[in-house]
Amino acid sequence: MDKLDCVVIGAGVVGLAVARALALQGREVMVLEAADAIGTGTSSRNSEVIHAGIYYPQGSLKARLCVEGKELLYAYCAARGIGHSRCGKLIVATGDAQLAQLQGIIAKAAANGVHDLVLLTREEARALEPQLECVAAVHSPSTGIVDSHALMLALQGDLENAGGLVVLNSPLAQAQFAQDAIILIAEDGTELQASTVVNAAGLQAQALASRFAGLAPKFVPPSHYAKGNYFTLSGRSPFSRLIYPVPEAAGLGVHLTIDLGRQAKFGPDVQWVNSPDDLVVDPARGDAFYAEVRKYWPALQDGALIPGYAGMRPKIQAPDEPAKDFLIQGPAEHGVAGLVNLFGIESPGLTSSLAIGDYVSRLL
Repeated sequence: MDKLDCVVIGAGVVGLAVARALALQGREVMVLEAADAIGTGTSSRNSEVIHAGIYYPQGSLKARLCVEGKELLYAYCAARGIGHSRCGKLIVATGDAQLAQLQGIIAKAAANGVHDLVLLTREEARALEPQLECVAAVHSPSTGIVDSHALMLALQGDLENAGGLVVLNSPLAQAQFAQDAIILIAEDGTELQASTVVNAAGLQAQALASRFAGLAPKFVPPSHYAKGNYFTLSGRSPFSRLIYPVPEAAGLGVHLTIDLGRQAKFGPDVQWVNSPDDLVVDPARGDAFYAEVRKYWPALQDGALIPGYAGMRPKIQAPDEPAKDFLIQGPAEHGVAGLVNLFGIESPGLTSSLAIGDYVSRLL
């Protein structure tokens, strides 16, 4: 049986960031990925937004790691030549009843250490984005976009330069806890012994943790899946910034984002589903998109939205429950030496990835 120092399960952006952080500490690190390429799950099906850290409860991991991760990510992208843009975002109120929410957003952001938000009048917002319709808006200049795949390739490169390794097509069947070691058993029967294991399997994190013999079931939260459908805009984007409505209960509303090629897309919406594999976009859902988008862009033409792709949020709360924080469990919580489980790493997981890597490396 091969013996290793650290094994990270999952080669999404968070798993790679954790593995990189551990390798830069001088530890021997192997990443096991069930798929045939890195970043094929949640990391490849999102808005690629660098979030400012606005919406999350004060003191939460989401707030702390997003604000810290944003600065780390901008610096990392600049140093590595990774495509990104600090394009900014407008959060728009489309009715007078939403004005108080804008003030609440500014206050919540300030509590999280985000002090660059500016409240704009309708005229000031339209001076920035002439096609925008709103009664007021909040400008977030530190929101941006990033090439997530280039980011993951850079993280993998750093890991490998530090002596680490990514092994693809390596799904795990189970794990067992021995004295001062964790034994990992792959689906093909291969066994590895590691002193440290980080479960960063994303949508599969709970299913995997439930197969860790000796981990009490109470430490594995339930899995819930909130699908997010995206529709692509045909033609040129009318906006140079991201446009977000005020937040909804389960998401951030049907917002407009742009990629580095200035292609615009709308979404994600929130569709609770039973399977993480339910990733087909129903074209009929676009009907509801038109009404939502026209609240802030009345000029959207019929037939301009094309079904794009869907992502899946790995929720740890049910549809009728309030949003929950990232759940990062170390030995102090579950009592298993050397094991860290990452559950519910949804947005702002991409923005927070480097900070999560540092956080987990400190836990260990």
